[in-house]
Amino acid sequence: MAHLKKMGIPGGTIIPGLGTVKHGLLNFLSLYEEEKEIVVIGTSHQLAEELLEYLDKMFQFGKPHHGLAMTVPLQAIVGSRRYLHTKEIPIKENNPMYQLITTIVERGRAEEVIEVAQRQGSRGGTILNGRGAGIHETSTLFQMAVEPEKEVVWIITELEKTEIIVEAIESALGIAQPGQGIIFVQDISDIRGLYHQTNE
Repeated sequence: MAHLKKMGIPGGTIIPGLGTVKHGLLNFLSLYEEEKEIVVIGTSHQLAEELLEYLDKMFQFGKPHHGLAMTVPLQAIVGSRRYLHTKEIPIKENNPMYQLITTIVERGRAEEVIEVAQRQGSRGGTILNGRGAGIHETSTLFQMAVEPEKEVVWIITELEKTEIIVEAIESALGIAQPGQGIIFVQDISDIRGLYHQTNE
């Protein structure tokens, strides 16, 4: 977070996560899961590019196991006074090579999402804990609505693999059924630290 202040960014949100790696030896040794810290930052497009370059130099994402950073376009930021009067900056048209698949499911099903995706060519993902409330998301305990815990799975994949991975997850977990979860896909504008993962 100290690096953000140097760039003029007041802060961000830190989310604990669990990274998974597709590696035969590590899976055999039960060392394939690794605790992660995810930092989510909302900022302007121009500052995002500068921040990505700065963090890449500081943390050397190109080296194995040094982390990963990416930018994902947002349509709006609500609740941040800092960007209340920010002028819209035109974003250059580009053809994304990678996409971010976000899957939200009941607690305990995240690893199933990862396994299904890996069978379709994914190399792993990151699991985050979350909470959800909706028409199909609540149960009753002593006449009080209780929100079941959710798990959020982030999977970064090549553009050409996205559709087959999404369809496989949807089919295997019955996502189309009410209350079984949700999947959405976002383009990744820029990414650092993925090269060594795809070439190990």
